[in-house]
Amino acid sequence: MFTLTEEERAIVDVVAGFVDKEIRPAARELEHADAYPERLIDRMKELGVFGLAVPEPYGESYVSKRCYALVTEEIARGWMSLAGAYGGHTVVSHLIATFGTTAQKERYLPRMATGELRATMALTEPSGGSDLQAMSTSARREGDRYVVDGSKMWITNARRSGLIALMCKTDPAASPRHRGIGILLVEPGPGLTVSRDLPKLGYKGVESCELSFDGYEAPLDSVLGGEEGRGFAQMMRGLEVGRIQVASRALGVGRAALEDSLRYAQEREAFGKPIWQHQSIGNYLADMATRLRAARLLTLDAADRLDAGERCDMEAGMAKLYASEAAMEIALNAVRIHGAAGYSTEFDVERYFRDAPLMIVGEGTNEIQRNVIVRQLIDRQRSGRPRP
Repeated sequence: MFTLTEEERAIVDVVAGFVDKEIRPAARELEHADAYPERLIDRMKELGVFGLAVPEPYGESYVSKRCYALVTEEIARGWMSLAGAYGGHTVVSHLIATFGTTAQKERYLPRMATGELRATMALTEPSGGSDLQAMSTSARREGDRYVVDGSKMWITNARRSGLIALMCKTDPAASPRHRGIGILLVEPGPGLTVSRDLPKLGYKGVESCELSFDGYEAPLDSVLGGEEGRGFAQMMRGLEVGRIQVASRALGVGRAALEDSLRYAQEREAFGKPIWQHQSIGNYLADMATRLRAARLLTLDAADRLDAGERCDMEAGMAKLYASEAAMEIALNAVRIHGAAGYSTEFDVERYFRDAPLMIVGEGTNEIQRNVIVRQLIDRQRSGRPRP
């Protein structure tokens, strides 16, 4: 098991202080107004949060994936939307740092490390859902450029990102299908329209949009890594980071719900004693804490494997699956513990309950995670690789 360096522990502590002093006091009002948290985003830039996945010599705040997970948990504890605001950005940073050409790294990573340039991913399509290989967005070669047509949806920070890692078909006739998929690093320009903001149950304050590509032109050197046909495999590796990030966001929501519930259960009295002393409430709290701890251990295990250079698609899938389901249950139990107060917008518990479902469907639904896990179980058993 990896441990944090002294510097990384200091980073987590600084972010935790930022959450307590600045995020939590502002989150409820911003969330209810569905207002973009510009000031808090600027503070995250100052703290180096946007550079956590950018290695030297391009950035100065690169950390282990264990530290990255813990920082994400802290920010989500304050407000999950803020953790989402940099989640896709760090996945794109990881993709470019891992697979990008030297020119792509030099062009994008230094500005991404400071947050001057913010990035997002564009995977999901209106009719594609979880079947990424069935996408219809295409990039056809015309001379020294690609011409892109199609649409993507549920793109976080679409209006404020200066770079999009666009998953598209560069060879629709390829067989198997994944060999015809590439990732283009595209920037806003003619032919790319943010067509609408999608309304959401939770995850307020940060936009989730639909993108339309209609004759958008991108240079040939915009292909991640400089070679077509590798985009699907590249994105699957990127999603290992993405699923660790989503699991960490679920940890933050679950932790906030547990901490609020512990505080309320000590302050609220019924039948002459604090409600935590009633067995039904005490059992809820014990189960919530146990599931949260188990989810954190799974998440940190996946992060440690990634830090060790191992493939961790199964472990990241397990972490995302378990942590998101745990967050949903913990948030529901927090409402139960708070009673009518938990249904009131004057308490943060109702926000946790609205935010938690996003992690169940985001970065690959939990049904897809189960498919990933069982395939890896069979593959590892057949190949004699270590058992989980």
